[in-house]
Amino acid sequence: MDDHNITAVWQRVIGTQPDPPRWLVLACAAAALLAILPHPVWRLSRNVVTIAHEGGHSLVALLTGRRLDGVRLHSDTSGLTVSSGRPTGPGMILTAAAGYTAPSLLGLGGAALLADGRITALLWISIALLAALLIMIRNAFGLLSVVATGAVFFAVSWFGSAQLQAVFAYLGVWFLLLAGVRPVVELQSKRRRGGARDSDADQLARLTGVGALLWVTLFLVVALSCLLAGGSQLLR
Repeated sequence: MDDHNITAVWQRVIGTQPDPPRWLVLACAAAALLAILPHPVWRLSRNVVTIAHEGGHSLVALLTGRRLDGVRLHSDTSGLTVSSGRPTGPGMILTAAAGYTAPSLLGLGGAALLADGRITALLWISIALLAALLIMIRNAFGLLSVVATGAVFFAVSWFGSAQLQAVFAYLGVWFLLLAGVRPVVELQSKRRRGGARDSDADQLARLTGVGALLWVTLFLVVALSCLLAGGSQLLR
């Protein structure tokens, strides 16, 4: 690729694109709900939430100075991020708290980019984040999940029309904002039945002395706040 083509691609990435019509934004929200509410569909789409969840653990672990040992994504939509460092303290607390809040916060960041017309930039930032996560994946299903997700983002950003890119970007952001709520509700449901005793909330309770229910409540407040703020930006 010559310098002219590189410049053209860069301008395309950092440039702005026109906002899609309001009906299309609402249609993307409805389609995102259809990917979340029916249980058979959620069993598949929840894998995307798991990627964001474990990516949140990984990113915060690195930002707080912990050593990231690896990430595993499983076909039952569970995941595991292993990091090394002090077993207590702010770094460990922030790392544990990052998982359930990551999808919603990523959705909020995506909504801010879309509100500024940065549709292509959002797609390429997503590809960069997936590529960074790919380096730390340590199992075959995880590799397949991240590569497949990244390939879809790349195909849409490189070959898709402006309208297709807009639909894909808005659908993805709505999905993260809406889907960030359901895993928190499912977590508390499992805890109420006596399960998930080693969940992020329970680990945080042991680390901080603050009850796990309060951590679940915090996760839910973050998810709902991001949904309200992000949805407002998308509909503005």
